[in-house]
Amino acid sequence: MPRLKRLILPLVFGIIGTAILASLGNWQVRRMAEKEAYLADIDARLGDVAVTIPETLDPVADRFLAARAEGRFTPDELHFLVSTKGLGAGYRIVSAFETETGRRIMVDRGFVGTPNKDASRYIGPATVTGNLHWPDERDSYTPENDVAGNIWFARDVPVMAEALQTEPILLIVREMSENDPIVTPLPLDSSGIPNDHLEYVVTWYGLAIVWGTMTLYYLRRQRKTKKA
Repeated sequence: MPRLKRLILPLVFGIIGTAILASLGNWQVRRMAEKEAYLADIDARLGDVAVTIPETLDPVADRFLAARAEGRFTPDELHFLVSTKGLGAGYRIVSAFETETGRRIMVDRGFVGTPNKDASRYIGPATVTGNLHWPDERDSYTPENDVAGNIWFARDVPVMAEALQTEPILLIVREMSENDPIVTPLPLDSSGIPNDHLEYVVTWYGLAIVWGTMTLYYLRRQRKTKKA
């Protein structure tokens, strides 16, 4: 009986530790399901039939809304320094766009290589189809924008709208009636949204298995030692 009592504490410790690690794995399974549902919803919204941009917008509820605008590009534009997979370093071009209904919005036309930063781009009538977006790209490591040199580092819709004198509306191009050969559209998709929950699931369940196995190994060793 005294030997059995000495094994109770490590046994309880092992059971509690294994249960905690397994519960963390279960939690990550639920989070993974939630994230997959969220990404599926985004993909569905991105592929919806495009509508005319509503008069009133909610940056949360209307993020990724498929939208269409008819009007004309103006010469006013901002250049956002980026590095894209397959295209390398360059700039996103965000232009002011005047709609046929008299609104002035912003259109993210896409990517140009560094040599084409200040090249001439199409200005004039166009029909633009894409998705609305309010990016959250600025953090404590983001440099301040070089407004004088027109080199921007984060797409902050209110700040951009103030600079271009537009409504705080950003339409990311998916298709455009007037294609500009030097601008490559960068349409929104869900691939850039991280979903690492499967890795966490494997990690927590793996730790639970290791913890439980080591507990059993320790208890077995203790029993053999005491018998000897």
